[in-house]
Amino acid sequence: MKRTCMLAAAGILLAGATALPAFGAGVSVKDVPNLGRPGISTNVSGSGFGANEAVDIYFDTTDLLLDVTDDSGNFGADGLRVPAGAAPGTHWITAVGRHDGIAAHAVFTVRTNWAERGFEERSRRYNRSENTITAANVNRLDLDWTANTNGSVVSSAAYNGTIYVGSADGKLYAFSPTGTLKWSVATGGAILSSPAIANSNIYVGSSDGKLYALKSANGAVVWSAAVGGPISSSPVIADGIVYAGCAGDGKVYAFNAGTGTLAWTAPAITGGLDYSSPAVAQGNVYIGSLDGRVYAFDAVTGAPVWSSAATGGPLESSPAVANGRVFIGSPDQKVYAFNAATGAPAWTANVGVSLLSSPAIANGILYIGGTDGEVLALNANSGKTVWTGIVNGAIQYSSPAVAGDVIYVGSHDNSIWAFAAGGCGGPTCSPLWNGLTGASIDSSPTVADGMVIAGSGDKSLYVFTLDGGNPARHRDARPPSYASLHPDKRLKPVKHEALRK
Repeated sequence: MKRTCMLAAAGILLAGATALPAFGAGVSVKDVPNLGRPGISTNVSGSGFGANEAVDIYFDTTDLLLDVTDDSGNFGADGLRVPAGAAPGTHWITAVGRHDGIAAHAVFTVRTNWAERGFEERSRRYNRSENTITAANVNRLDLDWTANTNGSVVSSAAYNGTIYVGSADGKLYAFSPTGTLKWSVATGGAILSSPAIANSNIYVGSSDGKLYALKSANGAVVWSAAVGGPISSSPVIADGIVYAGCAGDGKVYAFNAGTGTLAWTAPAITGGLDYSSPAVAQGNVYIGSLDGRVYAFDAVTGAPVWSSAATGGPLESSPAVANGRVFIGSPDQKVYAFNAATGAPAWTANVGVSLLSSPAIANGILYIGGTDGEVLALNANSGKTVWTGIVNGAIQYSSPAVAGDVIYVGSHDNSIWAFAAGGCGGPTCSPLWNGLTGASIDSSPTVADGMVIAGSGDKSLYVFTLDGGNPARHRDARPPSYASLHPDKRLKPVKHEALRK
């Protein structure tokens, strides 16, 4: 039988959680937050256990690691991997002495965050950690809740446990995952830009010609910076710098994300900028211009690196960067791939439909939406069409999101559509699901923690979940009973020299 009478002497340290008590134990964690995505690797250390004791370390009820304490009853275990199938929400890491039964819990929150419009700074729009909605169950998605604003919602949501989205009414809104309004903050103009999250701040551009940094907790303004006119593209954050394109003066700006200090301003692009948002990779910032070219600037200095040959139309699409190439769609009915270092053409694919949507890249496939209502899947290495899906309306500015094994996109038929990312085995694929809103959709879907989130021209934000949220809302978040934990006798003690220094 496992003893719990000495729990006050035991503690678990999870690399990255905040201090919290567990049955009287001093539980604290360092280096990274006490949350992460499925599949993440973290470290666990503890004190107050028996000397030279074998300690089993469980994620929920699964024994994943075995460690041995030192003479003082301390242990440090490297490489606890959160199971890839761990559902979003509260989980528990538990350490139990194999012989004396001394035990303690620490909480761990699983989340599959979507931090900015392009998911991450390379703008590939691929949430590989999403494990709640799959191609097998996506047809069970149902409307969970809607929230009304006073303007069209073209902005795409960012999510880190709270949903942040802008509206044409000039406000940035923060909602809980259940639809409760946490706060809203007004700027001086419509927000067409999509917010980006970094540390404890939210960054968003406004048509009032300012880039804003707001506290994620309450919307308080941390700083604002005036640029040369309206901002309709979305900010991107990399290495402590926030990059934003300005439609008013055709320039890309870089600010210190913490202080708002201007780091650099790139030379004005002759053709100007509009909705195309920056992507950051390989030390460069990439953006599409209304002169039909892709521009690359040095991410540290803002110096021009290259500009591509002109495409046949103004680029509203945002670039995505993967495997040393920059991908973008054009109204000239072509998808372009450029060498990310030099700007040299890699390939051009004539897809026969005008493209305002931005590409998503996942597992060697490029996904993009066409204005005739086609969803195109292309081989990212060659540009050859892999499959095509048809929806009932034009796909304009809504860009595909890939989450797990499903691709989502919004359309002017008032719907969000879902297809199997791997296709259907044939050249033309049917959708697996569609969710209806009250007007056309130019917002790009955000998919995280089992939610499909998108704004609509009917001035509302829509959130779809499996069965309308019923299963996820009632998941048991209580810590497991010690009696339910059974050691895996096959485990060998882990190495932990780095934690024992």
